[in-house]
Amino acid sequence: MSDNRIYLDNAATTSLDPQVLEAMMPYLTEKFGNPSSIYSYGRECRMAIETARKSVAKILNAHPAEIFFTSGGTESSNTAISAAIRDLGCKHIITSQIEHHAVSHTAAYLDKMDLVKLSFVKLLPNGHVDIEDLEKLLAASEEKTLVTLMHGNNEIGNMLDIHAVGNLCKLYNAIFHSDTVQTVGHIPFDLRNTPIHFITAAAHKFHGPKGVGILYINENVKISPFLHGGAQERNMRAGTENLYGIVGFAKALELATTGQEEDSAYIGTLKYYMYDELKKHIKGVAFNGDPLGSSLYTVLSVSFPKTEKSEMILFNLDINNICASGGSACTSGADQGSHVIRAINNNPNQVTVRFSFSKHNTKAEVDTVVKQLASLV
Repeated sequence: MSDNRIYLDNAATTSLDPQVLEAMMPYLTEKFGNPSSIYSYGRECRMAIETARKSVAKILNAHPAEIFFTSGGTESSNTAISAAIRDLGCKHIITSQIEHHAVSHTAAYLDKMDLVKLSFVKLLPNGHVDIEDLEKLLAASEEKTLVTLMHGNNEIGNMLDIHAVGNLCKLYNAIFHSDTVQTVGHIPFDLRNTPIHFITAAAHKFHGPKGVGILYINENVKISPFLHGGAQERNMRAGTENLYGIVGFAKALELATTGQEEDSAYIGTLKYYMYDELKKHIKGVAFNGDPLGSSLYTVLSVSFPKTEKSEMILFNLDINNICASGGSACTSGADQGSHVIRAINNNPNQVTVRFSFSKHNTKAEVDTVVKQLASLV
């Protein structure tokens, strides 16, 4: 970035790829037709949406009819969870204490309305879901159950084995929804061979535009719309389509997929490099989750010993043009601390910072940040 900013908050959002902007531009300028209009102008725009849908489906190895464009991960998760209760007869939700608020607040709302019974699966000390406990909960459940567990945790980076969970859900005839916002565009998916009913994604997590996402709905699942109105998105989501966003989503996913192997290897080296450098230079540094195990290559959650100096750490990083986040960036306003960190590491003597990387970061930036942190702690 030209303004000397070091941006290490890519799990919150990423920069828009110039090639994605280029693909979107025509739909912001001359190709402005309404995709629902029947003249050629509208049909052209409808074509762009269906081409994007096919492209996304092909990359995820899904059927185009299973891909629905939405405003992002939050809308997608709300739609899936609400529909599981309303349309699929689920009366019991099993989730974890470390889900994104788009999932946990939806589940809590349905619980408050007395529409479901809510259970939380135990977590292992390293932040992973206790699969044995999940099986116990499923076996004991007398009602149809929705399991909603995220694929890659946005704060600590832990990854779920979605095949293991999906197979358990199949065994106990449960519905399985996974918030895959941190993994779509970062790791390969093969949805035809994954036992799952719903997954979600947001373009802005992989260098696409903000305000557009997808909901994958397995073709064997029939649900009714969350938004009512016109027949857009094959009668599933009313409202004029976010045409340039949809085109941008598909382009960003295509670019992310082309560069996946190379980018993931490079970004992973940055994460491990920072891990090593912090251990070397900062006494008492600790890491949350399972950073060297089953973990996102983009996320490193670090805890520093709490001192008067380190309590101001995010503020001081910001003054020094370094963007990182405390726990999660999706909580606005006063920092109430992170529900994820509280669930797995309730140590009041530590201050947690999440660093998240993209292909645009460099080792030199990591060196600068580690040096800065050493002086702040």
